[in-house]
Amino acid sequence: MPPYQRHLDGKMAEQIACTHLQKQGLILLEKNYRCFSGEIDLIMKDSQHIVFIEVRSRKRTEYGSALESVTKPKQMRIIRTATHFLQTKKWLFRINSRFDIVQVHLTCSTQPLEWIKNAFWVE
Repeated sequence: MPPYQRHLDGKMAEQIACTHLQKQGLILLEKNYRCFSGEIDLIMKDSQHIVFIEVRSRKRTEYGSALESVTKPKQMRIIRTATHFLQTKKWLFRINSRFDIVQVHLTCSTQPLEWIKNAFWVE
């Protein structure tokens, strides 16, 4: 698949995930937050948490799940980026946060989205 198609699929998956989460009551704070250590696809507010969300899109399921695709090094980049975000807002150690993964199945209409809350945590 050409790189531009993966980019378009990724953006579409992020929009699908964002819309779904907003319907569940989450409030969008940032999209594609970037700093020196990485990027976070969506940052949202759930009643008592800031939620850092990694969106994964899949057209085929035989290559593993979204949870499996977010490796330990990727988790560490997300954690460092989330820490930077919280520091810039002066929210570090003042507000609860969690890390979720949303997998969007772009070719499946029966279960197009899987939301994994608390997918990983800071150790």
